[in-house]
This record gives sequence, structure tokens and C-alpha cells, in this order.
Amino acid sequence: MINKAILVGRLTADPELRTTQSGISVCSFSVAIDRRFSGGGERQTDFINCVAWRQSAEFIAKYFNKGKLIGVEGSIQTRNYEDRQGNKRTAVEVVVDNATFIGSKAESGGSSGGYGGYDAPPPPAPPSTSAVAYQSGSVEDFQEITSDEDLPF
Repeated sequence: MINKAILVGRLTADPELRTTQSGISVCSFSVAIDRRFSGGGERQTDFINCVAWRQSAEFIAKYFNKGKLIGVEGSIQTRNYEDRQGNKRTAVEVVVDNATFIGSKAESGGSSGGYGGYDAPPPPAPPSTSAVAYQSGSVEDFQEITSDEDLPF
């Protein structure tokens, strides 16, 4: 069975970062996503509740705020609870596995780099001088296997 949710939308408010009694970070936020529509109908928007834990929660709280585009990957979860009046309620939310910057540099409010205004990743390390040069190999370096008995698959 598969439970995979991939969302791209705008945050409806600043993410709310809290810490559990055991010291685990949890971030709650809502993403506004426009529905596809056909014909001359009005555009409709869904507001999807999301929750992120640990490093993902801290990342989202630090780098995202109201109105920013966000890409979210996770799974849909339901939970039952009782509200303050004693009514039984069901919450449906996306439990975030990954969050991604979406949009242009201008939308992210940054002025440098092509990573939404955030620091670009470090440049790749120069190639090692001790790397093996495979171009110098020849066909004679290989051995033909005539039996399938020794293969692991």
C-alpha cells in the first residue's frame, strides 16, 4: 500500500515551532493549494494542515514564513481527539518527510545565489589525483562467465 503526498503551495501563516516535553521539535503549518479547474468556474483553494518533526521542523520554522512557496513531501495521517467541549474530532494532516524551496529568487526575498536567497551549496571538490583512470582498460581485462550458477540473482 502507498501513502505518499506531494504538495506545492503557499504558507497561510508563519510556521509554529514547539517542543515536546521530551525535547523534540515539532512544527505545524498550513499550505494553500489551488485546485485545477476546468471551464469558466471559479478557482478554489484547499488548505492542507501539515506537521514536521525534528530537523525538518526546525528547517521549516527557520527558512519559511507566511506567503512563501513551499514543496512538501510526506504521508497523510489521521488522528482522533476530543476537543475542549468533549466532542470527538478527527484531524487529517500531512506528516512531512521533506520540505523544499520553490519559486524564484525574488519570491524568496533573497539577493544572492540561485537558491532562493539562501547560501549556495559549496562547490564540488576538485578531482582527486589518485583517481583510477578507467580509460586505460582493455577487453582482455574481463573474464566471460559461461555458467549462471555463481551469479547471486
